[in-house]
Amino acid sequence: MKTIRLLYPDHVSGGLETYYFGANLLRYILPENQNQPLIKVSIAPPDGEEKTVSNGIFAEDEVLAGITDAQAKIEKEKPDKIITIGGNCLVSLAPFDYLHGAYENTGIVWIDAHPDVSTTEDGYPNAHAMVLGSLLGHGASQLREQMKNKSFEPNEIMYVGLQPLHDYQENFLRDMGVDYKVQDNASVPEEEIRSFLRRFDHILVHFDIDALDEHFFHSTYFANPELTGDGSGGGKMTMESAAGVLKVITEESDVVGFTVAEYLPFDEHKLHKMFSEIKLFTE
Repeated sequence: MKTIRLLYPDHVSGGLETYYFGANLLRYILPENQNQPLIKVSIAPPDGEEKTVSNGIFAEDEVLAGITDAQAKIEKEKPDKIITIGGNCLVSLAPFDYLHGAYENTGIVWIDAHPDVSTTEDGYPNAHAMVLGSLLGHGASQLREQMKNKSFEPNEIMYVGLQPLHDYQENFLRDMGVDYKVQDNASVPEEEIRSFLRRFDHILVHFDIDALDEHFFHSTYFANPELTGDGSGGGKMTMESAAGVLKVITEESDVVGFTVAEYLPFDEHKLHKMFSEIKLFTE
């Protein structure tokens, strides 16, 4: 079994340069494993230039170029399993689509405070909020058209950590027939997770760091008071509860894809910028 680590520091899909820094830092936080080669998606680093919205997507050309490059790198490696190191949530599109083509009877556990089912008509142009809707065959047509395999079915998705939704998100999930529970007051019981896992031969895990409570884990979008996003709130999971969920999933199912997304180490990024302005470190 060949497992690769796909370093995919997409920042333009989230409109925030710390996504790029966070992905490159996260590669060193994950346990070292020489048996898992690191494959880098070609993403241009932040350059400070203004991006524009095209066809409802911020920096559309760069977003699509990243997906194309990720697909090409994956196809060249032909892995059996993929660990994706993001970057924002969009980074799950290419690996999950590839793995869906490689395996029958595959489900997704989407650990996230948000449903990621926005469309280009919903007024929020950052593509990271559109990724799961696209994997379901809807979402943004530009993203959906990049997929090489069939869409996922609504009953192949389980949300963990989901927080209160916008009306358009509720409407999308209801119209699609996706079963979900808002988990602002109570978590999904482990037995419900086990019951979902038993239905599938293979599982894909998307772990968005903002599922964690920003009061206890600070490297998340919602720990930064300067940011507002689309008005959504942060997650409620503790590190302990997230660890428990991941333990159940990884020990009781065949996980063939695992994404870590939206790691935003703001303090470390500020420190990096400060040192970058000191000539001793750069000359």
